Amino acid sequence: MAVQKRRQSSARRDSRRAQWMKMATPAASNCPNCGAAKMPHRICDACGWYGPAKEGRVVIPKPTENEAPAEKA
Repeated sequence: MAVQKRRQSSARRDSRRAQWMKMATPAASNCPNCGAAKMPHRICDACGWYGPAKEGRVVIPKPTENEAPAEKA
């Protein structure tokens, strides 16, 4: 088994362990259906659209203003 030559300082160790917090912010794109900001390859929160503008589809239909939200029994 390998044995270390010198002890690693606590500052060096802690700075290495702190790198997981420095993640990049996720990319955002615009929904081709409504133009709202959404994450790529995900359903739009505003309109429920998934996919490109011509080939996409509504996966989660949003209730209109006239419809009452469905009640859970």
